This record gives sequence, C-alpha cells and structure tokens, in this order.
Amino acid sequence: MNVGFIGAGNMARALARGWGEAIVCFDPVPERARTLVDEVGGEVLESNAAVAEKADVVVLCHKPAQLAEVAGQIGGRAKAIVSILGATALAEVRAAYPGAPVFRFIPNTPVEVRRGVLCYALGSGGGEPGLEEEILELFGRVGRVIAVEERSIDTAMGLMSTAPAYVALIVEAWVDAGVRRGLAPDQAAEMVVAAVGGTAELIAARGMDTLAVRREVTSPGGVTARGLLELERGGVRVALADALDAVLDR
Repeated sequence: MNVGFIGAGNMARALARGWGEAIVCFDPVPERARTLVDEVGGEVLESNAAVAEKADVVVLCHKPAQLAEVAGQIGGRAKAIVSILGATALAEVRAAYPGAPVFRFIPNTPVEVRRGVLCYALGSGGGEPGLEEEILELFGRVGRVIAVEERSIDTAMGLMSTAPAYVALIVEAWVDAGVRRGLAPDQAAEMVVAAVGGTAELIAARGMDTLAVRREVTSPGGVTARGLLELERGGVRVALADALDAVLDR
C-alpha cells in the first residue's frame, strides 16, 4: 500500500519511521518533507493534490484547522483518507471528503518503535470491509490498535497521546531521585527505563491486574509499602486525574 502524507511533522515522522517504507509526502515547509523522505525513502511531491493522486491512502497529518483548505486542494483525487487529526470528528472529515472512504486513528509517538497505541474510531471506513482490513493491518504494524466509540475518542486521546510526555516526566523525576542518593545518572536511567518497560509487560501478562502486580512486591510494613504511602500522600492519583481533566476541559 503506497502511503502519502499531508504534513511531515512529529506524528508523521513517527509513523513513517515505524513503517520503515518509502512514502510520498508534501509539507508547506519543504525542508521538513525532504528530511523525512531522505530518512525513510520515497518522494517529496509538489502539492497535496499530487500526493492524493499517487498514494493508495492519504494520511492527514496537517493542523486540524486546515481541514477544509487541504480538502479543497485534494478535491476528489484521494482513494482513501486516514485522519489522525485531533478534535476533528469522523463526520467532519467525511463531509470534507465525500467521495472517499474515511478512517480515523489517534496514535501516539511510540509508533516510531512499533510500540504505539492507536485508537481507531468505530464507524470508520464507510462499508469498505476489504479496505478496512488493509488499513487496520497497516496501522497494526506499528502498535496496538484499540477500537473506540467515537464519542469517547477525545478521552482516549487525552489518556494515551499524552502518555509519552507523562512517562518521560515521571522517569526523569525517578532518575533524579536515584542520583540524589548516589547513583550515576546513566545507571539510574537504565534501571528506571528497564523497570518501567518490564513492569508494563508484566501488567499486560497478568491481564491488566495492576492490584495483583502491586501486592506481589508490597510486603506489610516493607519498603515498597512505605514508598507507596508517600506517593499517595504526594497526590499521584489526583495529579493524573487533574491532568486528564485539564486536557479534556480545554
């Protein structure tokens, strides 16, 4: 499947790196498109319309406010549209591209290393079962695809698209705590990153039973119990809830 990108920003780069295949793309900043194509292979084209004509599927990676403008440039040339635009409902994209099947995904940046989360809006595709299977297989190469009712997709986006930033901040603070108590920064970082990745795999293997995983390492009155008490006192649960509310109540 020949993939075309409208826009070559951070999310487009992450997807292209994850797929690791040649693409066609256009970006109003030519250097950005050229840098991406030089890395993954493919071709920088002269316009959005040219991308639509050459690609089997067009991935919309531009700013949401540009939906009507870009659709006007592409016209009826697109064979299939995939929107990764935030705060842009499937119905809006369909209205902009009435002649093409439209799919909506919200990915996060770990797609770059094929460990992303990709929320897929139920109702996408418009009755194109063969094409839908191809699109789902394509995006499934770069992470876990989770089907979500579109009315909940903004909440899903607030939960998982922010995760790289939140986890990076937590890891940074955790490493700093180890450094404060005498560990070398690179040594502390290696420990924490490996522990976070391994724990995520363990939770998944235990059927997402976070309580069971937590209790296995929390002896009564032990060091983990004391550490957890301080995290609760520090308001870790409230902080995460407040962060999601801040994203959704923008």
